[in-house]
Amino acid sequence: MVNIADFERLSTELKELLHLEGSPVALKIVTAAEDIPEGVPELEETTRHCRMISLAREGQVFYAPDAKHQCGGGAWALGLREKGATLKTGQHYFKLGKYETINASRRTMDSVPSLPQETYATLYAPLEKAEFEPSVVIIFAKPLAMLKLAQATLAKVGGRIHPEFAGIQSICSDAAAHVLLTGKPNFSLGCDGSRKFSGIKDEEMVAGFPIELLEEVVAGVKKVTAAPGSKK
Repeated sequence: MVNIADFERLSTELKELLHLEGSPVALKIVTAAEDIPEGVPELEETTRHCRMISLAREGQVFYAPDAKHQCGGGAWALGLREKGATLKTGQHYFKLGKYETINASRRTMDSVPSLPQETYATLYAPLEKAEFEPSVVIIFAKPLAMLKLAQATLAKVGGRIHPEFAGIQSICSDAAAHVLLTGKPNFSLGCDGSRKFSGIKDEEMVAGFPIELLEEVVAGVKKVTAAPGSKK
């Protein structure tokens, strides 16, 4: 497991090598109040998880219990609350015009990964400021940086990448829940909600990877960005 003392160095390397705007974000799924580090404040505002990621990307450190999560879908995906009735039936995204039939909407919702309802709060920090062991690391970046990040995940053992996304719940499910459940990196195109509310730019994508792979991913990024055939 990566040492917390190395987070600042690893974050700096990711930011420099991938030309990131803002920091990689450390996200921890907290299951008990006593696991909140001393001195970390509760977020004052009520907002969406995707916006919380942006706040941490910009430098803030905080935690958010269920009451501070404005988005029901995000809170459900992160294990903070039960799946709401309109999400279960597919009505939510059907009414938003995402699908031609409610059946199509429900099929999608039935396949969206979510954590068990055991989460007490979500804890956020820019990676370089994290004084806790995160569950996942989330990155917003442009496609070229995502290409390098994708190559980095294959640098050690090769193979293919099989991203999981549906154009909805990208920051909460695709980049967090799915990654934590599978232990594998995931890449997502984002979603309308995250692009509207979180601060993710139109030209950016999102990726998440488990904390256990942080050093391996950074080592891979170093290798692929320095490769003779790499576009700089």
